[in-house]
Amino acid sequence: MKSLILSLTICLSIFCNLSLAQDSYRVLPPDFNADKSQQMMRAWLRTQAHQALDRRQQDLEAALASPDKFGVYQQQRREILRRSLGEMPPRTPLNPKSTGAIQADGFAIEKLYFESQPGFYVTANLYRPAGDGPFPAILHPLGHSENGKAYSAYQRANQLLVKHGFIVLCFDPIGQGERKQIMDADGKPAHRASHEHQELGVAPILLGRGLGSYMVWDAVRALDYLCSRPDVDTRRIGCTGNSGGGNLTSFLMAYDERIQAAAPGCFMTTHRRKNESPGPGDAEQNLYAQIRDGFDHPDFILSRAPKPTLILAATHDFVPIAGTWEAYRQAKRAYTVLGYPERVALIEANEKHGFSQRLREGATRFFARWLQGRQIEVFEEEPVVVYVDQELQVTPAGQVLQLPGARSLLEVNQDEERRLAAQRPQLTRNLIRNVAGIRPLKDLPEPRVELIDADGTRTNWKGSESKNQAGRTVPLKLLFHPTAGIVLPALYWPQGSAQPVLLAPEAGMNGAVKEALQLNQSGHPVLIVEVRDTGETATRNWRFFGADYYIASMLGRCWLGMRAEDLLTCARWLKDDSRSDSVHLTAEGELTPAALHAAALEPELISRLTSRKGLASWRSLMTEPDAHQHIHNAVQAGLRYYDLPDLKTLIHTTP
Repeated sequence: MKSLILSLTICLSIFCNLSLAQDSYRVLPPDFNADKSQQMMRAWLRTQAHQALDRRQQDLEAALASPDKFGVYQQQRREILRRSLGEMPPRTPLNPKSTGAIQADGFAIEKLYFESQPGFYVTANLYRPAGDGPFPAILHPLGHSENGKAYSAYQRANQLLVKHGFIVLCFDPIGQGERKQIMDADGKPAHRASHEHQELGVAPILLGRGLGSYMVWDAVRALDYLCSRPDVDTRRIGCTGNSGGGNLTSFLMAYDERIQAAAPGCFMTTHRRKNESPGPGDAEQNLYAQIRDGFDHPDFILSRAPKPTLILAATHDFVPIAGTWEAYRQAKRAYTVLGYPERVALIEANEKHGFSQRLREGATRFFARWLQGRQIEVFEEEPVVVYVDQELQVTPAGQVLQLPGARSLLEVNQDEERRLAAQRPQLTRNLIRNVAGIRPLKDLPEPRVELIDADGTRTNWKGSESKNQAGRTVPLKLLFHPTAGIVLPALYWPQGSAQPVLLAPEAGMNGAVKEALQLNQSGHPVLIVEVRDTGETATRNWRFFGADYYIASMLGRCWLGMRAEDLLTCARWLKDDSRSDSVHLTAEGELTPAALHAAALEPELISRLTSRKGLASWRSLMTEPDAHQHIHNAVQAGLRYYDLPDLKTLIHTTP
């Protein structure tokens, strides 16, 4: 009889435990993160961004007191820009090659390509007026058109400018037109333009740059090509582009002093406005630490003052028009302080996002005034011949990667990683902390911990809560508050005298409950924690996956580093509450790199690490065609100092 009772008890226990393992636990209210604009990470980062932008505004107000003070402000912003863009490659031979020409009425279109880096080809069309020259020249970087330089509105802008006496160099950006970098198994482009930019944006971060840095360098080399031509007047060079081209125009006009007049289109606004809606831009548009260091959108203009600048804008743009006018007002005030208020202007077309007719006309008038000394009326006249893509095609097969000796950006990144790996310094824990932005354990504040009762009531955790929990199979629900504005939901089984285990599941706590029960039945206290931006606090995609990562990056914050600190904070609490010497940390998937960092930096706290799946190395992302899924684990300049496998020499791991 006793044997039967024991068997029934065991079966009942197993049934209950399996049932519990299948239960769906939730710690935070169901409507947490429901408001897209008030999600946890967005709200937390918003506060920091606003504080940094407020400091920048105070600096600007002080600088506007005199031309001398403003000159200091300008120099500081130029230094911030260059630091954010990162180290540029060396200038190497352009090796330009002409592949054909189109003869049109009063102008010709030359088809050519050059190498911005060895084997890294840039395809371009050069619009040239009839005559000997030398002519003033306009560099035209492009927006996110899939067909690059062949996009209708861009052809129209080029033709309007060339008909008024300008040479125009219009080149395909990385990932567009003939410059696709990621091909599928059939040799065809694997992604559309803006999506390819996201995939290509991860590796440059790890190398200490950004995709925008590569694009700026392409543009600098395009200027080098223009200046090498005898028919170009190098003293009279302008730059204009729309959307992504407005972004690159803004970068370039502040970076390269050869740009005498600039007209960025459908880009200029303020970070305060843009971060709210539509959100941070594509990978190339976000510069590391620029918000933290006080560089806002208007600073692209302010840093080049008093050179002539025209803001091209659209009333119904997704680029916030209110921010555009705020940027313009800042620029107008600065130009007035310098004595040249007439050199900055704004055109607002009653249109949607795009290089629309009135913006094309306004840009041409602007360049005629400041590069030709002419005050003229400009109106686009029909018909305008718009060429099909194949007519403007530069390369034989329509893609640069088909050229002999061509290197993709993936290969460029791979070569750069090898160069950096050969000169890495000795790996130390202090170096890791500095690179990943992870504070020493002693500097991490003690978290406030709340216990959530069955009815949802919250009470502050007391150490005595862990006592008298023997035989408990239902976990305690906890909320960790490591810092103001951040909450980490957790489930806790406190009973047991074996080494405590901290579980950090990738997809949320419920997927780890079964493992937690098994460990707890073996005598281990177990804490499942959802670090920031996982499980119940996961960010709902409000523009694209990883958008908040870029806001953090512009604040100089490391996403991986923040998650590693969450793990360290919770591991320390678990060790103290269970009165143990150390903790066993188990992490999976996207959280593996953060766990590697935590265990490597604090081996006395985390004496054992189990990692499952996840990113094996940063190096692998140099040639990974779907790298954007790993954006949260990209540490700025990480590969200049170490790779993820290097951390394993500092920790104890199990399979």
